[in-house]
Amino acid sequence: MSEEKFLAFKGLKQYDPGMGWASVHNFADPQQDTSSGKAPPIPLHTEDPVSTESGLQAALDNARMEAAHSATEVLHDPLLGELFEQLHQPPKDELAQSWKLIAQSVNLLSQRMAQQRELREHMNRIEQELDLLRQNILHDLKEIQRASDSQLSMARLRAEVSSLAQARLSSRLRQTQT
Repeated sequence: MSEEKFLAFKGLKQYDPGMGWASVHNFADPQQDTSSGKAPPIPLHTEDPVSTESGLQAALDNARMEAAHSATEVLHDPLLGELFEQLHQPPKDELAQSWKLIAQSVNLLSQRMAQQRELREHMNRIEQELDLLRQNILHDLKEIQRASDSQLSMARLRAEVSSLAQARLSSRLRQTQT
């Protein structure tokens, strides 16, 4: 008995691959009772209703009529009517406030993560610059070391030449004095 009521509920749709979307009461009761005061639904087309403009308009009109009928029938069912009333009421402040806080926290977290990513990229660039500076400093120190080594070897050579010259001069002076 409850299945019959459920199947006769207007607005309920069923998909059949051969026929497309159709109201369930069309499958359960193929012959409509027009004496009930309800407008008979527009018959289903075998061709795709979207393919023609008039078919599209007919499908929209059919959907509007069925929606209007289903809304009035739903209001007669107290449980469904109460369910729809609950759905249309705004959520309670406690839950809404909690979800708002969560949404704000998620937004802040996303912003901070983006900022962290930017800072890491900036840090990587700075790290690359530091490596380049270190390499330049090491290169310059090697050049200074090479120049210092060259100057030191020249100074040693001069010192040796000077000591040799001093030794020869002193030996000649000794020979001339004797």
